[in-house]
Amino acid sequence: MAKAKQTITVTQTGSPIGRHKSQRATLVGLGLNKMHRTVEVEDTPSIRGMIRKVQHLVQVKEA
Repeated sequence: MAKAKQTITVTQTGSPIGRHKSQRATLVGLGLNKMHRTVEVEDTPSIRGMIRKVQHLVQVKEA
């Protein structure tokens, strides 16, 4: 049987205006590009690292 994948919900709460290009690219990589957009992503170490990089621009909810 396949194990159910853990997911987390990420909502963009801050604007990328005036931020470094790498932070903007990280938001796009997470699937976020506008304020108050919400995406559900797989909970992996790489995603956690991306979230940590832009933690001041996003809100995370454990699923």
